[in-house]
Amino acid sequence: MALLGFAVLGSVAIAAPANKPQTVSQVDLNRYLGKWYEVARFPMYFQRKCASDVTATYGLQTNGKVSVLNQCRKANGENIASQGEATPIDKSNSKLKVSFLPQGLRWIPFTKGDYWILKLDDNYQTALVGAPNRKYLWILSRTPNLDEQTYQQYVETAKQQGFDTSKLIRTPHSLIN
Repeated sequence: MALLGFAVLGSVAIAAPANKPQTVSQVDLNRYLGKWYEVARFPMYFQRKCASDVTATYGLQTNGKVSVLNQCRKANGENIASQGEATPIDKSNSKLKVSFLPQGLRWIPFTKGDYWILKLDDNYQTALVGAPNRKYLWILSRTPNLDEQTYQQYVETAKQQGFDTSKLIRTPHSLIN
C-alpha cells in the first residue's frame, strides 16, 4: 500500500501519496506487444475526442524501441489515430517514456510522458498502466470486455497505489473494430 503524507488546504488536512507507485518487477516486451483495448481511463486532454473503441497497438522496432499506435472512434463515428514511440528506461521494461511528437522532434527534452506498468497478469491479458504523478491511469485488456471481478481487482490495486479511482471512466466498445 502507498504511504500517505498529508497536505493542508485551508483548515482541512487531506491524504496525499508520499511516494511513487510501484511497477511490476519485470515485463517481457515480446509478450506485451500487440493490441490492447482500453477498458477505463482517467479523463485527459489528449483523448478528449475519443468516444469509444480505444485501442493501443504496440510493436517492437529494430532499434529496441516500441512503436505505439493509439486509435479510437469519435462521437460522429470517425476513426482517429496517433502514432508514437516508447522507450524502456530500465532493464525491467516496466517503465517507459512515450512521445507522440513527429519523429524529428522527439529529441526535445520534457516532451515524453511516463508509461508505468503497475499490474500485469501472468498471461499478459490485463494491465494497469499509470504515471508516477498519478495524473494518468489506464486499465487495458486483450479483449474489449473485461469481467467485473477482474476490473474491480485492478481498480483496487490502483487505489492501493494512491490513485483517485473515482475519476475512472469506462470505455465503451462497439462490435465494429
